[in-house]
Amino acid sequence: MTRVRYVAIGDSFTEGVGDERPDGTPRGWADLTAEGWSAAIGESVEYANLAIRGRLAWPVVDEQLEAALALRPTHLSFNGGGNDMLRPGTKISSIVDAFVTVARRCAEEGVVPVLLAGADPSDGLPMSALIRRRGDALTAAVTARLRRDERIVWAINWTDERLRDPSFWAPDRLHMNARGHHRVAARVLQALGLETPGEWWEHPGEPAPHLDTRDYYRAHVAPWVRRRLTGRSSGDGRVPKHADWIRVAND
Repeated sequence: MTRVRYVAIGDSFTEGVGDERPDGTPRGWADLTAEGWSAAIGESVEYANLAIRGRLAWPVVDEQLEAALALRPTHLSFNGGGNDMLRPGTKISSIVDAFVTVARRCAEEGVVPVLLAGADPSDGLPMSALIRRRGDALTAAVTARLRRDERIVWAINWTDERLRDPSFWAPDRLHMNARGHHRVAARVLQALGLETPGEWWEHPGEPAPHLDTRDYYRAHVAPWVRRRLTGRSSGDGRVPKHADWIRVAND
C-alpha cells in the first residue's frame, strides 16, 4: 500500500483558527483529518499544512500550491475564497479559476485533489444576506465547473445547515470552534471513503462565550476594519505550521 502523504493549503479555515490548543497554536479540521486518517487505515500518515490565515484565494495558489506539490504528496486539500467573500468587488469567476488551477496541477502531478467548501458563517456576521448569496454562488460555480472531474474528492460544508448553529462557531463568529472543525474533519474522512468517528459529527466542544453586539463589534469587527484600512492582514509575518512532513501515528 502506498503511504499516505497529505498536504493542506488554504487560509485560516485550513490553518485551524478558532480551534486552538491550550498553548494557543491552531489545530483544526486538517490536523484532525490526518489523525482520523491514520486511525482509519491503521498506520501512520505523513502530513503537512502550508495554510496561512488571511490569504485570498489566488495568493493561496500563488504562494502555497507549488511548494505543496514539491513535497510529492499523494493527496492535496484546498479551500479558498472565504476572505474574498468579505471584500467588495469580489469576482466569483476568479475564485473558481483558482480551484480549477489547483485541480489541473494536481492532475498533472498525479495527486488526488480534495476540494472543500467552507461552512456558512453568515448568520452571525454583518451583511449576512450578501455573504450567503456570494457563498451560494461560489459553491454552485465551482462544483458546476469541475463536476465532471471524477478524480476530485469533494467535501462540501457550505450547504450543511447544521453547521450554521452558533454552537459550532468561535466568538468571532467567522471561524469555527473545535466542534465545527471536528464536523468538517468527519465530512472529509467520509468523502475519502474512510471510517469516521461518529462523535465527531456532534463533538461536544466548549460553549462559545456570548458577546453582545457592542462588545462583538469592538472585539472582532473593528480590528478587521482597521486591517483593511491599513492594508494589513492577520497572516502578515506568519509561516506555515507544518511546512514539511510530520508523522501522524496511529497510536
